[in-house]
Amino acid sequence: MIKAQESAETYAMVNTAIVPQHPGKGIYSALLPRLLGAVQREGFQIVSRRHVATINQVLVPKLKAGFVITGVELSDVFGVLVHLSYFFNPLRRKVLDVRARQAGPDAAVKRYMPFA
Repeated sequence: MIKAQESAETYAMVNTAIVPQHPGKGIYSALLPRLLGAVQREGFQIVSRRHVATINQVLVPKLKAGFVITGVELSDVFGVLVHLSYFFNPLRRKVLDVRARQAGPDAAVKRYMPFA
């Protein structure tokens, strides 16, 4: 896996691959929590990743692990890309849900975002 630091708070997952002889064996699902734990221990707040929108065998494990869709992009090279983000701070995740109008603000969000 190649890693890149986007900012002081964001870790970008660039490439992760399982060799073709081992798909569907749970290797990636076992690797992902370990990776997230290591990234969190390094002090990052967010893990970001972009994926081709039609590759479900990559998207589904990330969504099940707690990543959320935070954007889309149209690339002349890859087509439609989905931006995924994993938030270690549950309050930041709640704020995202409020911003996306998926939830109303609770008391903690209102303290953080008094205008919500």
